[in-house]
Amino acid sequence: MLYQMYQNYSDAITPLNSWMRQVQTMCNQSWSPLNYSLAGKMISASAELLERQTGEYDQPEFNIDYADIDGNKIAIKENVALAKPYCNLVNFARNGKYDHPKVLIIAPLSGHYSTLLRGTVEHFISDHDVYITSWVNARNVPLSDGGFSFDDYVTYVMEFCEFLGDDFHIVAVCQPTVPTIVAVSVMAQKKVSYQPKSISLLGGPVDTRVSPTEVNNYAVGKELEWFEDNVICTVPDKFAGAGQQVYPGFIQLSGFMSMNLDSHINKHFTFFGDLIKGDGDSAENHRKFYNEYLAVMDMPAQFYLDTIRQVFIEHNLPRGEITYQGELVDSKAVTKVALLTIEGEHDDITGSGQTQAAHQILSAIPQKKKEHYTQPGVGHYGIFNGRRFRQEIGPKIKQFIADNS
Repeated sequence: MLYQMYQNYSDAITPLNSWMRQVQTMCNQSWSPLNYSLAGKMISASAELLERQTGEYDQPEFNIDYADIDGNKIAIKENVALAKPYCNLVNFARNGKYDHPKVLIIAPLSGHYSTLLRGTVEHFISDHDVYITSWVNARNVPLSDGGFSFDDYVTYVMEFCEFLGDDFHIVAVCQPTVPTIVAVSVMAQKKVSYQPKSISLLGGPVDTRVSPTEVNNYAVGKELEWFEDNVICTVPDKFAGAGQQVYPGFIQLSGFMSMNLDSHINKHFTFFGDLIKGDGDSAENHRKFYNEYLAVMDMPAQFYLDTIRQVFIEHNLPRGEITYQGELVDSKAVTKVALLTIEGEHDDITGSGQTQAAHQILSAIPQKKKEHYTQPGVGHYGIFNGRRFRQEIGPKIKQFIADNS
């Protein structure tokens, strides 16, 4: 019912959104007096603010067309290497042949699209053969394709590993650190040939009992039934996944926004001022950021509830009680995979020590193949994007990959 009400509201304001676009077009015409007056600029700026607040944001594009390889500008072609109902394994194929290590970047299935890791991909693409998990909006997955659970996530990771073969590395960002550890453990137990050479775990909730954050407290402050009753919805008939049970993107977005509401309000006031002043670069930076930030996807309900229960409430992985397909997972089976964990000094989503806990869980890995690093001066998003990532974190991951290739 809640999803249907939201969709009815969204459909109802579509004409208003279109009207605001027309107002902007009228105000910005070179022949229009409104284009040269303060009143016209204020009308146009107000119309754009309202248009952006009433719009729907589709999945962004990576828009990575070239890579700088040995000083040459090499064309990039984005290919779906392996398609699954809930995820596409995307490869950024480079024109030519290069003896570069393969890297599987496992993006979070936690609301935003994998394009949130655009900067991560761009950093690796010049000297690595990059693959990334591009998760599909659950509202677009037909019921006939079945549901998607935590175990299914682990299965997907293992299938992607099998596809890549026996000479690749994993970089898991935030939420997928836990299923990555489980997948690597299961592959080690089965002694398959396609285990990764190394795994780099960035800002993930491996053990949320350590330095719990506001996000962690939100998850453990309620019974699992509360989440089932209050945030799980049924996809309406408008979409291909009609009937699917999901944690809707619009509910997730309201949670993201409420965590830093004052900051978002101030940014929009600044954006309004930049539009009036004609500061095109600052205004465009605002648009790019919020085009990405406001593009959210529905998560499969079963996976979301499994994650809340296993990761945040029961802490099954650090307690040694996590299972896969009904069988207990033995993380001590992992002995050949190198482990790098990275945290941010000011991370307010994944607390200090939560990712480092992977070293205790994967205790059978030799100490010489383990490394931990805490990046000073960065929060959660700075772990995988931005200047500090490009200058300090990214090179450290690359060196770790090179040392374990």
